[in-house]
Amino acid sequence: MSSVATGGRFQTAATLTHESAKSALEAGLSRITAGATEVDCAPLRQFDSSALAVLLAWQRAATARGVALDIVNFPSGLASLAQAYGVDTLLTFRH
Repeated sequence: MSSVATGGRFQTAATLTHESAKSALEAGLSRITAGATEVDCAPLRQFDSSALAVLLAWQRAATARGVALDIVNFPSGLASLAQAYGVDTLLTFRH
């Protein structure tokens, strides 16, 4: 998880897999608690289904705060994975 943020936006790290999911989850939750409303996936190059779980958890946390979390620059490969798992409709993302 990168600490780079502009206003209410934060970025994912280049890798979001099972090994990094817990630290990424915690870092993102911290950013959302601080008021972030957008996550930029542009740096994301290596991922697995754990990335979907983290993104869903971030969205739930934002919703619990009464705000929407926009996911931008969503990798097409991750979109395909989300569709395969049937969770694409649960995520609010833009390619």
